[in-house]
Amino acid sequence: MIRLVLASTSRYRQELLGRLGVAFATARPDVDETRLPGELPHETAVRLSRRKAEAVAGQFPDALIIGSDQVASLDGQPLGKPGSHEAAVAQLRAMRGRTLIFHTGICLYNSATGEAETSEVPTTVRIRPLTDAQIETYLRKDQPYDCAGSAKSESLGIAIMDSLSGDDPTALIGLPLITLTGMLYRQGLDVLAV
Repeated sequence: MIRLVLASTSRYRQELLGRLGVAFATARPDVDETRLPGELPHETAVRLSRRKAEAVAGQFPDALIIGSDQVASLDGQPLGKPGSHEAAVAQLRAMRGRTLIFHTGICLYNSATGEAETSEVPTTVRIRPLTDAQIETYLRKDQPYDCAGSAKSESLGIAIMDSLSGDDPTALIGLPLITLTGMLYRQGLDVLAV
């Protein structure tokens, strides 16, 4: 049996991976998430997803390790996790009536062979032209302060979105399961056979 490890303690990613019905361990990667000078948002997401997987590889020498990271961008500029109510208000005011891209990077790292496969799965989201009162109500109810772009599509955040498009609906939540399933197949783990 191939051991599967999620290099994340994110409850959102854990819940998503749990949908596949495959046993997995989790580990906290100790990775500096600072964007490199001149690095584009999609490059940051892919680089950090790989760094996260590699960061825990020493603890799991014979495992498939999943790393993932997400960077939201507006006009090509990254939007991080707000961390506070005030920062979330500022983000949502800047985003209202506009389109942004959530770049979700994913890496599957085979710690036994050193092989790594990475991908970036973008999701385009148009935010409704929200009023200040709607922003306040949304933030009080959903409290998405630990989410890139101050929105949770898996809960009330869907109501602030006008539209979304992408190849993998789970990418927006933080772990693109369609892409990951393909990566797992290529490493010999068929989630439909476990």
